[in-house]
Amino acid sequence: CAVAALVALSFSGAIGLTFLMLGCALEYYGVYWPLFVLIFYFICPIPHFIAKRVGDDSDAASSACRELAYFFTTGIVVSAFGLPIILARVEAIKWGACGLVLAGNAVIFLTILGFFLVFGRGDDFSWEQW
Repeated sequence: CAVAALVALSFSGAIGLTFLMLGCALEYYGVYWPLFVLIFYFICPIPHFIAKRVGDDSDAASSACRELAYFFTTGIVVSAFGLPIILARVEAIKWGACGLVLAGNAVIFLTILGFFLVFGRGDDFSWEQW
């Protein structure tokens, strides 16, 4: 089950990155400014990791540390969707490239969410195995 989930998540991640690359590398678009959203992909899970490490181990439905991590993660995700729109508004990229990057963002962030839903909920799970 875990292997099939990992293969599916890898496939969806590749699809998302393909959308991002198409938005940059197609001859009609030809600008690589949208690649800056890769920064958001890498920093998106960091608040969750910090909250998991720092937060208390109680089984409470909510904690201030976890809620702050959700807030920062939401800001990162919204920024990743906003950057291509801003770039298209100032005509640094074309609107078609913006659409491809937004589609790639949706797929990548759903892949990241799927990873945490599949592999992050178990009690016997440790991050050291990755």
